[in-house]
Order: sequence, then structure tokens, then C-alpha cells
Amino acid sequence: MAPVYPENRTMKLTLPFWQRLLITVVVMLATSFLAGVIWQGLLGFSFQLPSYAAGVIGGLAALPVWDFLKRIRPSQPE
Repeated sequence: MAPVYPENRTMKLTLPFWQRLLITVVVMLATSFLAGVIWQGLLGFSFQLPSYAAGVIGGLAALPVWDFLKRIRPSQPE
């Protein structure tokens, strides 16, 4: 029996919090790592990218990913 919601609304399904968090953290770490590689390899700087700069870059990359993941609905088995 399907649950009854007020005004015949269906429940909006989203990815579970732990999946969104895991994907976001992986994207954040990967972006920070790639920023460091680009900093040293392509730009030719001989010193390392400061950790706070890598954190800012990773954090800024995580914001749109988190927002995007909030909109994705998991596939439903039929």
C-alpha cells in the first residue's frame, strides 16, 4: 500500500546524505590535488601551492557539486 501524502503529493527522493557527502569530499580532494599538479607542472612554479589555496579551490569546486547532487534522484527499480 502506497503512503498517502497531503494533497496527493509524492515524496521527493534524493540521494542519501552520506552519498552526497562522500561524492563531494572526493571531488574536493581531487580538485585540490589537480590544482597542485597544475600549479607545479603547467605553471612552472618551483614552490608548492599553499594548503589554504588548495582548500579554497577544492571548497569552491564542492559547492556546485553539492547543489547538483541535491537535485539528482536515485534510479528506482521497477
